[in-house]
Parts: sequence; structure tokens; C-alpha cells
Amino acid sequence: MIRARIIGTGAYLPERRLTNQELERTVDTSDRWIVERTGIRERRIAAPEEATSDLAAAAGRQALSASGVAASSLELIIVATATPDMLFPSTACLVQERLGAKQAFAFDLSAACTGFLYALAVADQYIRAGTYRTVLVIGAEKLSSIVDWTDRNTCVLFGDGAGAAIMQSRAQAHGLLTACMGADGAKADLMQAVNSPCA
Repeated sequence: MIRARIIGTGAYLPERRLTNQELERTVDTSDRWIVERTGIRERRIAAPEEATSDLAAAAGRQALSASGVAASSLELIIVATATPDMLFPSTACLVQERLGAKQAFAFDLSAACTGFLYALAVADQYIRAGTYRTVLVIGAEKLSSIVDWTDRNTCVLFGDGAGAAIMQSRAQAHGLLTACMGADGAKADLMQAVNSPCA
């Protein structure tokens, strides 16, 4: 049975660190309050000129290097993001060009916090079906670009960064053992990022 195996990973974090102490100066919160509830002490913030595709491409390069796979061998690139550079072309297409992965089919997947897990499950299915052998999966966000920095309930939670994994078909690999996916649209009002003219 053909199954997927993760053969290399990569990550990228912007240089700027935004600490809880800095947030204490802008919103009614404290380091203790944030750490007790979230465990977060700092988050990374992308530079104004850094886009989600920049974060994603950097993580992708590291994953390619770790796996020993050439960009030209990639057949599919999935970028999971809720903060794409633009509506289209997809961030995955921008990453494809930057990596030089000219043979790769590329698309974005939007599932917010669970996006990377969704993307892994999708990549696994493509590999199990025998459609593609080598897939680059990236989760990348520039959430600092959409966070309301005056809302103490949410601004303490989010930062920027990217993670990547190369998945490849391997005989006798264990594969993705299980993916228990779910959604609950009834709770859509709990947290939203609205940019639609219809909203």
C-alpha cells in the first residue's frame, strides 16, 4: 500500500519579538494574565515588507534542504493560510515561483488555526490515491496584519510565522495514521476576520 511519509520539515519566524510586557503598555492586560491563560510569553511579528508568501517560501526552502528533495521534484504545493498575500493568485503559486518548482500544481487552503492539519490530510489523500508522489505542505500566517491591537482578548494570541513539511510516497510507510476532522459553523460568531463587502 502506498502511503505518505514526512521526510523533511522547515520553519521560519520573523526577527521581531513582541513580548507580553510590550502589550501591557498598549492594552489592559499583564504578562501574568496572558501566561496563565495561554502560556504565551512572546510572539513574532513580520516586518511591514514581509508577506505571507515570504514566510512560506523561507519555511519551504528549509524543508526542501532537510529532505534532500529538489524543488523541481515537487508535484504539489499546498499553502494553508487565512492571511494570503492577495485573493489571487494564490500564495502557493507565489511560493512555487520563488522556489523554482515549475512542475508543481499549487493552491491555497483556508481553515484558520487548523489549516496545516487540513492540508496534511489533503496531501495524504493525493499521495494515497497515487496522483502525486512528492508534496510540499506549508502553514503560514501574517496575522499581525489583521489583528485588532486594541482588543486585549485576541491581540495577545496571534503572531506570524510559517512551518513546512515534505510528504512523499513510500512503500511500507505508516502514513498519516488518522485525521479526525470536524467543524462547527454554529459557533462562527466567536471569532471572525471580515473583509467581504457583503458582511
